[in-house]
Amino acid sequence: MPETGAILSGSIALVTGASTGIGRAIALAAAGAGADVGITYLSKLREAQEVARAVERSGRRSAVFQLDLSDSTSISALAAQVRAEFGGVDVWVNNAGVDILTGRGAGLNDVEKLDELLAADLRGTILASWEAARLMLEQPKGGVILNMSWDHAISGMPGRNPEMLAAVKGGVLSFSKSLARSVAPKVRVNVLAPGWIETEFGNTLPSSRHTEVAMSTPLKRWGTPEDVARAAVFLASRDAAFITGHALLIGGGIVM
Repeated sequence: MPETGAILSGSIALVTGASTGIGRAIALAAAGAGADVGITYLSKLREAQEVARAVERSGRRSAVFQLDLSDSTSISALAAQVRAEFGGVDVWVNNAGVDILTGRGAGLNDVEKLDELLAADLRGTILASWEAARLMLEQPKGGVILNMSWDHAISGMPGRNPEMLAAVKGGVLSFSKSLARSVAPKVRVNVLAPGWIETEFGNTLPSSRHTEVAMSTPLKRWGTPEDVARAAVFLASRDAAFITGHALLIGGGIVM
């Protein structure tokens, strides 16, 4: 992706779920913007190590941590590991979540999907945010927390999977706004709300549906992980120093 500049120069960023997809793009963009980057993975160690090597090729430090977002012990251990490795954290991006649309997740029944989403995407994001806030409030310069929601959590979308995703990602959005008030002025909390982004799920759709999505988008294309990453770098940077409690829609205008 294009060089982002050095607007995160000297910062420490942690990106959860950074072995592939949007998380990978955010980790690389943060490194391109001058940050040292911690990377978490659940099961894809090799991919996470590849991202770490890419970060290091850009001249930044990296470290890889395993994280099970549904396990509170794993989350608290991560905070301790980040402090031990980097001394603190300036930007904590809660990108990791459960995939209920492809692979193993697509084969779960509705209750199993809902339970996993609630445990990881909602409860895990809340617990991780609390850990991040605790670390940042102890630091003289505070920090920035970015949480991952979904643009259609605002507008709604029919279907059982969208119902569950909207409930959970809507919870992340509401929680983040309250957290932003709790930890201000020292810590800023904002939300990334992507829409149709070219990830593994997009590759599973029939070409006709893929085209339909693009044509229904005012900007007439799918988003890319890099589109989300550039938004993340902006919200994490000093350029967004007067923005907190905000949800940035990254969906090409489908939801406004």
